Amino acid sequence: MIVGLTGGIGSGKTTVLNFFKDLGVSCYVTDIEAKRLMNTSLEIKKDLIILFGDDAYTSQGLNRKFIADIVFKIPKKLEELNAIVHPRVFDDFKMFVENSKADYIIYESAILLQGDFKNLCDKIIVITAPLKTRIERVVQRDKVLEQDVLARINQQMSEKEMMKKADFIINNISLESTKNEVDSVNRLLLKEIKSINI
Repeated sequence: MIVGLTGGIGSGKTTVLNFFKDLGVSCYVTDIEAKRLMNTSLEIKKDLIILFGDDAYTSQGLNRKFIADIVFKIPKKLEELNAIVHPRVFDDFKMFVENSKADYIIYESAILLQGDFKNLCDKIIVITAPLKTRIERVVQRDKVLEQDVLARINQQMSEKEMMKKADFIINNISLESTKNEVDSVNRLLLKEIKSINI
């Protein structure tokens, strides 16, 4: 079973993923894998240099800040970036699934519900948190201004829209309650898998 996990910026997807990992669940984090592929795939590197110019890479690898500054200002460039990276992530994930022996796999993506990736998933988990909490988390984590965080939030699908598409909603407010909700969702998923396999 493939379980999609998503949520808006600052909702705490990483925290929730770590709780699932603690339970032994196999997780594929698209942001991490996309970064890995952008640094290791010569094809992607070539395409990104064509799209963004030589400054797309430094001697250390992908120039994330340079690319982020462009795509947040020019949505068309973000679409073109996604068109380069997403098909490769999709292929990489298929290999990950083929090599996994887990009862279920969590596929985490911030844009899960906006692309074709949701068609991969048997179930969807949406992570939510109060807007004020989300803004505070991102300001602290990324050392950015509040208005910059709000601009990013406004570019994403609304939490309300995401929740309409969810099979499970995890409210990530306190670590203890979030951990309990993760435990509960895990039990329900395992129970469903067991009933399918009988």
